[in-house]
Amino acid sequence: MKILSIVFFLLISSLTFAQNFEQQVYKMTRMLSLINSFYVDTVNSEKLVEDAIVAMLKELDPHSVYISKDEVKRMNEGLQGNFEGIGVQFNILNDTLMVVSPIPGGPSEKLGIRAGDRIVIIDGDTVAGVGLQNSDVVKRLRGDKGTKVTVQIFRQGEKELLEFEIIRDKIPIYSLDAAYMVNEEVAYIKLNRFAATTMDEYSKAIDSLKTQGFKHLILDLRGNGGGYLNMAIDLADEFLKDGQLVVYTEGVHQPKQTYNATKKGNFNEGRVVVLVDEGSASASEIVSGAIQDWDRGLVVGRKTFGKGLVQRPFDLPDESMVRLTVARYYTPSGRCIQKNYEKGAEDYAADIIHRYNNGELTNADSIHFPDSLKYSTLLKKRIVYGGGGIMPDVFIPLDTTLFTDFYSKMSRKGIIYQYVVEYMDKNRDQLKKQYSSFDIFKNDFKVSEEMLGEIYQKAKDKKIEPKDEAEQKETDGDVILLIRALLARDIWNTSEFYQIINETDKTFNEAVNIISDKKAYNNHFNK
Repeated sequence: MKILSIVFFLLISSLTFAQNFEQQVYKMTRMLSLINSFYVDTVNSEKLVEDAIVAMLKELDPHSVYISKDEVKRMNEGLQGNFEGIGVQFNILNDTLMVVSPIPGGPSEKLGIRAGDRIVIIDGDTVAGVGLQNSDVVKRLRGDKGTKVTVQIFRQGEKELLEFEIIRDKIPIYSLDAAYMVNEEVAYIKLNRFAATTMDEYSKAIDSLKTQGFKHLILDLRGNGGGYLNMAIDLADEFLKDGQLVVYTEGVHQPKQTYNATKKGNFNEGRVVVLVDEGSASASEIVSGAIQDWDRGLVVGRKTFGKGLVQRPFDLPDESMVRLTVARYYTPSGRCIQKNYEKGAEDYAADIIHRYNNGELTNADSIHFPDSLKYSTLLKKRIVYGGGGIMPDVFIPLDTTLFTDFYSKMSRKGIIYQYVVEYMDKNRDQLKKQYSSFDIFKNDFKVSEEMLGEIYQKAKDKKIEPKDEAEQKETDGDVILLIRALLARDIWNTSEFYQIINETDKTFNEAVNIISDKKAYNNHFNK
């Protein structure tokens, strides 16, 4: 009898909910019908519906979003690992479209287009000195595979414009920025996103590093805003043992779903340090959380973003889409990754500013966790905390005095970058001949006083000057570092860029110190 009563109650509750839901749907439909039939002015009903959807989603959480038909295609490009176009990284410098570098394997590289080339005419239209915007470049140069675009290029040393007829093709988007050996045993890999091609790129990098004898790994996920869940699970699988939980998801309408590591992991033994910061989100937090919870490695840096809501895409009739939050992510120890968003979207968006103002980016003691958010790692029983984001095992404060005002003003005006472009135009062949390998360049190339003087003169011409001689001397080191890094990227690739930039990176250098010292590394697991 008691069971029958419960069943009856549940049936009544379900019927009541269904009736109420139908009433709300009718209410919305009725409202649109009234506006369409009686409103004083003509209205755009499509826009009205879109605005209503957007407003509804804002009431739910910060990550449930409406995506228009036009945005759907653009949104998918970055994660699918390719787009269709001519295959160049570009920058607009002095109102001129400049090739930063041709993308390896793309149609532009195959035709011999070089870094430093200036595209001045596209399909007969002059694009130099006309106020070109990034969006204009994308519209003109991207297009369907197999279509043609004709460009005319100014190249330093050539008397006439060079004409290229480029057939657009699929262009790969790389998620791996750098992979190199730090020393004889320690390797470094930096990922900028979790895209469809991430594991292929990672595996190729690891295979190459293995031939160089790597035993321990620094995985840099700083600034990595996430991407595909399956890529995060596959990457975590590389480090964990068969059967160990990577992450689980759960929501009111979605039962608990677990994701476990398998036997295919290729790096179960060596020391691991994961670098994170306030820009590391979602998939990055899944990987770092799993590695931390299983005491598989150390997390170094600053507390991560705290994005732990699972979105599921739902197609709408007009090819638009809504990404609706259906569950939350939880680390293996049960920590919820998602930070609080009860104060609304604006407060949520300003969270990083709040952290900075509260001292949380500069002092670990400013980050407070209630005992209710205390968890333990699964093997060493170390204390870790939930409540949004992954708190690192080793906190590295944000360096608020990293650059002088003089350096920052030059950077914002692109003065150093522009100088390097001009320097490469004049010295490209000589540099490639003189420095046959990156190691020779790294050890032997020196930025001369003359080069610094030329840069500072360019700054002076734009009315940018240091406040005194001390500020200029303080700026010298940062300018020299960036020149070397930009030249290395132009001659070789982004891995070489990061090899130089990381020379003065405090988080990176602390990671190297920890991972290179077995005793120091192991001591962190006993705290």
